[in-house]
Amino acid sequence: EGMNAFKAYKACVPIAWSPNLYITLVRGIPGTRRLHRRTLEALRLRKCNRTVMRWNTPTVRGMLQQVKRLVVIETEDMYKARKQKEEAHRALRPPLVISHKPPSLTDAL
Repeated sequence: EGMNAFKAYKACVPIAWSPNLYITLVRGIPGTRRLHRRTLEALRLRKCNRTVMRWNTPTVRGMLQQVKRLVVIETEDMYKARKQKEEAHRALRPPLVISHKPPSLTDAL
């Protein structure tokens, strides 16, 4: 049950066209072809798990087609939904109350 990149970035909202694309590098750069490294450099993706926002243009889509196995691409709605989910996960939860009183003799009987 490994957590793969697609599951982590799975759309919580229907996929619709958006003017911006959010691109996250999810595979490491070492061991990739030089052309792919140059493409990632042009997209300004330098480190793993970093996200950049690019316009949804044919040029950018062509670059993404080239490095599609290294990145995860999200629309604006998908990105916002994921960020909200992360925020909700980090939000303050009620504290756990644990009592450390020694067990009394009445409880033992």
